[in-house]
Amino acid sequence: MIVGNKVSHSNIKTKRRFYPNLQTKRFYIPEEDKWITLKVSTSALRTINKNGISSCLKDARENGFLVNK
Repeated sequence: MIVGNKVSHSNIKTKRRFYPNLQTKRFYIPEEDKWITLKVSTSALRTINKNGISSCLKDARENGFLVNK
């Protein structure tokens, strides 16, 4: 989340927040033969499309973002 100002036509500034664009998405993992549901940002979706879900999950588990079940 980033904080900024909302600026009106009369140039009055009030605080506002910029939230990430989060999407709930299901991914199929062929190695484990199962579906998982992740809440990811749209930039993360682009990374998953580029690198593949398996390598992204491996990186996330190594960095402690996902718990192995």
